[in-house]
Amino acid sequence: MRYNNKRMSSLDFKSVEKKWIGKYKDFSGYKGVDLDDKKEKYYMLTEFPYPSGFGLHVGHAFSMTGADVLARFKRMTGKNVMFPMGWDAFGLPTENHAIKTGVKPQEATKKNTEMYRKQMDQLGFSFDWDREVNTTVPDYYKWTQWIFVKLFEKGLAEKQEIPVNWCPKDKIGLANEEVIDGKCERCGTQVERRTQSQWVVKITEYADRLIDGLKKTEFIEKVKAAQINWIDRKEGAKILFKLANGDGELEVFTTRPDTLEGVTFMVVAPEHAIVEKVLGNPEVASYVEAAKRKGEMERSELTKDKTGVFSGLMAINPLTQKEIPIWIADYVLVSFGTGAIMSVPSHDERDKEFAKKYNLPINLEYTPDEKMILRIEKEGWGKPAVSYHLRDWIFSRQHYWGEPIPMVYCEKDGWVSVPEDQLPVVLPEVEKYQPTETGKSPLATIPEWGETVCPKCSERARRETDTMPNWAGSDWYFLRYCDPRNEKVLADMEKMKYWMPVDLYLGGDEHNTLHLLYSRFIYMFLCDLGVVPKEYSEPYKKRVSHGVILGPDGNRMSKSKGNVILPEVVADKFGADTLRTYMMFMGPFDATMAWNENSLLGVKRFLDRLYKYVTGKSLEMAGVEESDEKVKVEINRLISGVGRDIESIKFNTAIAKMMTALNGLERGGKIAKDELKKLVLVLAPFAPFVAEELWEVLGEKFSVHGSEWPGYDDKYLLNSVVTISIQVNGKLRGTMEIDPEEDERVIRMEAEGQDKVKGYLTVGVKRVIYIKGKTINFVVG
Repeated sequence: MRYNNKRMSSLDFKSVEKKWIGKYKDFSGYKGVDLDDKKEKYYMLTEFPYPSGFGLHVGHAFSMTGADVLARFKRMTGKNVMFPMGWDAFGLPTENHAIKTGVKPQEATKKNTEMYRKQMDQLGFSFDWDREVNTTVPDYYKWTQWIFVKLFEKGLAEKQEIPVNWCPKDKIGLANEEVIDGKCERCGTQVERRTQSQWVVKITEYADRLIDGLKKTEFIEKVKAAQINWIDRKEGAKILFKLANGDGELEVFTTRPDTLEGVTFMVVAPEHAIVEKVLGNPEVASYVEAAKRKGEMERSELTKDKTGVFSGLMAINPLTQKEIPIWIADYVLVSFGTGAIMSVPSHDERDKEFAKKYNLPINLEYTPDEKMILRIEKEGWGKPAVSYHLRDWIFSRQHYWGEPIPMVYCEKDGWVSVPEDQLPVVLPEVEKYQPTETGKSPLATIPEWGETVCPKCSERARRETDTMPNWAGSDWYFLRYCDPRNEKVLADMEKMKYWMPVDLYLGGDEHNTLHLLYSRFIYMFLCDLGVVPKEYSEPYKKRVSHGVILGPDGNRMSKSKGNVILPEVVADKFGADTLRTYMMFMGPFDATMAWNENSLLGVKRFLDRLYKYVTGKSLEMAGVEESDEKVKVEINRLISGVGRDIESIKFNTAIAKMMTALNGLERGGKIAKDELKKLVLVLAPFAPFVAEELWEVLGEKFSVHGSEWPGYDDKYLLNSVVTISIQVNGKLRGTMEIDPEEDERVIRMEAEGQDKVKGYLTVGVKRVIYIKGKTINFVVG
């Protein structure tokens, strides 16, 4: 076989990428095959993006590249891999864009998803596009609506009058995540609290199961902790305090019933029902009005100075029979517990600060009674109870761009769900997306859409005009990937039994709480309905969080700071494979890392050298039947080490091992075609385009990505494994097993990635001292 000598000179990444992107459009090697009993399945899931007009950012590129490396590796090791992608496209940003530009959300979403798809192809992501889903397509959100109907039928969705975040300028209700520093995300106006009729989904009914189910997963510990801490199950008691004037009683939840004797005052939320009794007091009314102008996050800040006002009411401590004052304070939230707390300033720092500020009594002359809970029950003062930080899920949004809630209101029958055969309730296209003066959804301004008939009695009725939160479509998308075109059910049971659970779900820390919680809840609910496999009580086997890439200045990327890195710009300048390989090389996959163009250029030089080495050796190998012994050792160590590192999601050390191997190979030695092929195969998950080009250089058929991961021969591996100590400023912080011949750079990376060591290195490493085969010491400070 003849080769073009120009090919050896340098890597023309632009022509290489253009050539292979075109060929991959009809490539079947990326498609997972349903119900293939010849292969073990592997479901690799990465979070689908919100397709904004800004295109893919470097965070997308980073997480998707990590997922792609794993997907490619799993295919090469013989797994039947499902690696799908789609669009989480409903939500406020696109609606805001429509309001500003007049471009319909439907048109903007179509344009954005096409742009994202093109960018993903340019970056070499091996998604199975036959499984593409889009939350804004009626064929998809029909099933999102169907899930809501089932929640309603099972008593888990109902309309309630509840306090919400309210933007007085936009006249719209906001979710907590749409309130930034107490202000509306859309316009920057100070948010208020107001009571509004909202659909609520009772996720709290599943609180204990959501905690217990984590035991059946392989989630990393910080992910489990995020879930458990948000649910925050607390055991204690509910205690009744009678009002001194005889006009009712006040119920509190406490985890410390043993401190009942020390209760010297009580505090209630401004929204508590008891406050209505005293709004005639101007001071109270003024305080309550001011509290409404604060967002929930602002009110609950632990570091803020606590404010309050005396209600004028007194309660009776059931144990001491003493009258105690009832105060109103905005740091108490009506949505937590009972919206009222018993204050024990002798045993609670926050209560002590409040008591000192307002000169309230502090009882220091008592001993907590651990048997008090028994007495509370016996005396009829209350009962044992469990409380959760987790609150029921507010499911209404007064936005346009969302799934219509499939409910109608009838004067005779109340709220009635839309029958299944009438789903989906299609979101109508409108000309105006601005909120209404009444604060209702823009859909409320379309009488011909809102007027309908009751499914029960056929009398006149009106549709619900609120839409669903953007979480709704993302809570079950992983199921639809199993069977994305099914018109009869949300997904075929046999296909779900084959593909579920998700083997690895890769995403960001920002979604380790609410998204993960909501989607686990919906899966458990569907499991109870019998429409998903009951064999799997949890949807995700393993959840891994990716790290964060900072700007070159070490700060979070933002346009205002001018430090934003755009992946397509980097790929156009240096090549997609350079970008991919550099991002995986920057540091441990779950770390926080700063962008460094010098390191990026180092990765580019590595790929150029590797390309030149393989193309050059391909001309020499015609007469080489067997590689030199040292070359075989180098290649076999590489295959073993990189495979092990990819499995462990240690991409940076895998690439470092490739760099070390190339250094060794470049020092000389005969290499046969078989070893050259193995070198290219090891590169393939990280740099798919370069690997494909080199595969062709070696005379192999399309495609390298349909090939098997190479095996290695143990006899060529160095058998001497030693345990070295990892020290920080001379103190032992861990140990690890290494090959004593391993490159020092690789050993350092592996040591830095040890969970027990990471926390000690955050202040900055000044120097690293490595004593071969014995110890590595990080000097920090």
